[in-house]
Amino acid sequence: MAATASVSSAAAAGSLWPRSAARSDEGQLEFHGISAAELLEKYGSPLYVLDTDEVRMRARNFVSDAQSAFRNITTKASFAAKAFISKEIVRIVSEEGMYVDTCSAGEMRIALAAGVPGRRLILHGNNKSDEEIRLAVENDFAKIVLDSPDEPRRVARIARETGKRARVMLRVTVGVHAGGHEYISTSHEDQKFGVALLAAGEDSSALEKSETAVKAIAKGPALSVLKDILSLQDDLELVGIHSHIGSQIHDASAFNEAARRILLLRETLYFTDGFTAPEIDLGGGYSVAYLDSDESMNIKSTFEDIAGTFAKFSREGLPSPAVSFEPGRSIIAPAGVTLYKVGTVKPVALSDGTTRVYVSVDGGMSDNIRPALYDADYTAVLANRANAAESDVIESNVRRDDSDENAQASAEKSAEKSAETCLARVVGMHCESGDIIVKNVYLPADIKRGDILAVPATGAYGRTMASNYNQVPRPAVAAVSSEGSHLMIRRETVEDLLSLDVSQ
Repeated sequence: MAATASVSSAAAAGSLWPRSAARSDEGQLEFHGISAAELLEKYGSPLYVLDTDEVRMRARNFVSDAQSAFRNITTKASFAAKAFISKEIVRIVSEEGMYVDTCSAGEMRIALAAGVPGRRLILHGNNKSDEEIRLAVENDFAKIVLDSPDEPRRVARIARETGKRARVMLRVTVGVHAGGHEYISTSHEDQKFGVALLAAGEDSSALEKSETAVKAIAKGPALSVLKDILSLQDDLELVGIHSHIGSQIHDASAFNEAARRILLLRETLYFTDGFTAPEIDLGGGYSVAYLDSDESMNIKSTFEDIAGTFAKFSREGLPSPAVSFEPGRSIIAPAGVTLYKVGTVKPVALSDGTTRVYVSVDGGMSDNIRPALYDADYTAVLANRANAAESDVIESNVRRDDSDENAQASAEKSAEKSAETCLARVVGMHCESGDIIVKNVYLPADIKRGDILAVPATGAYGRTMASNYNQVPRPAVAAVSSEGSHLMIRRETVEDLLSLDVSQ
């Protein structure tokens, strides 16, 4: 089928849409030739649609780009299952050479049920239970990422009871602040993750020179915990040092500085204890686009830049560490699209004389909490019929943080191209005024009940953060690929909810 320029160009760039997304000659949005209307007819609405060919390609490219950039260094890539997890997705990323990061017993059990061996699994978490640690040790996890000063002795005790030696890393907060929202910036000191590189009050300018950096780091909490781990070598194998600085990071500069600081810590540990940490894990945080105007990180060039930092700052005489990364969002977000049925369409007259059209759909904050939680931006397009002004719909979306004045100005400019659009707000069905999916978006002026809206880039943190608010069952996940479509995760039902309510 022929595709219009707007959807096909977005898909080809790999930005908002999976590469399979296209418009049919009749104007319907399709994935691998399967229309949105067909998918809703078969699997119900609302519906998460996940292109598994896109996931596979992105995982394969990530692994390949890392290997190409770090030519003489071992690289590892681990899929962050918190972004999205199912047995099928775990198997796909594993087949493409990725490890799998887990951070709960549920994620661990799903990955193991998918057939991934423990040696390809990682356990994260700031408050791991004894049961989770025991499960990781018993299944020979590749590494358990320690997150607090008391955790080495807990893991050592459980490993001893299990009769095994646990492979561990230490998560270090290196003081590099990165990420699009305060709640997804994770390497500043005043938050729950990791152990600080420097002692409280230590001036970070000491890290600018190698000789002063070693002295400052030697007094810091991170080195102290690393020494504690080394004192427990009968039960713990220290396999490396971990850092995760945030999410939605757009360039390599923050990763470069984090890598430099971790390399300094590695060097300091060698000076003080004669131990060479074999691996450095730089975590995840690689940005993706949510609007057509957004930028997504160029993974290939970022890796080449970081490889240059390793070449520049690795100490001569020490063997190069293996380098590992933990992508999640960048693998799965652009592969996912959420489909909704339109319900109430309500024009609301505003005090400035303008009108905003509120378009209500049959989902909302229970299937995508990110706009309410992080003020996250999304866009939407009409999916079930032709729209002469689609280029305005896809390419001229208004950011959620734009003022109403700017939004109106953009709307007037867009109207010069087509009189068939209106400035709309896509809202959910829940009992919350903040239940907004897309704050400002251009949609066809004749949008009506029964139409289908598609919201792109929802593969990450939609299903995994979904809730039953207002006792709404969570949507199904349908997989699409060149082989067709199938159900990946079934829709919850009210009967499921009632089955949990066991009181009389």
